[in-house]
Amino acid sequence: MGQEGVTVSRLTKKYQATVPAPVRELLGLSQGDVIAFVIEGDRVTLRRAVPLDREFARALETTLDEWLSESDEAAYGDL
Repeated sequence: MGQEGVTVSRLTKKYQATVPAPVRELLGLSQGDVIAFVIEGDRVTLRRAVPLDREFARALETTLDEWLSESDEAAYGDL
């Protein structure tokens, strides 16, 4: 597989990553949108979440509040 169309992001020590601008633009993502990771064998695909994905995410929502800190927003808000 070639490098054409490849974009990267670095994981933080909390295992968080920023969705790079070209990916956000391609998927039409905005702040607050929900994304889904589709796992198929050793491949993971990122896509905009569908309603069923959102229902699942709501069940996990209270476990994700560590990502909503002011320091995270200040550090990554312009990416």
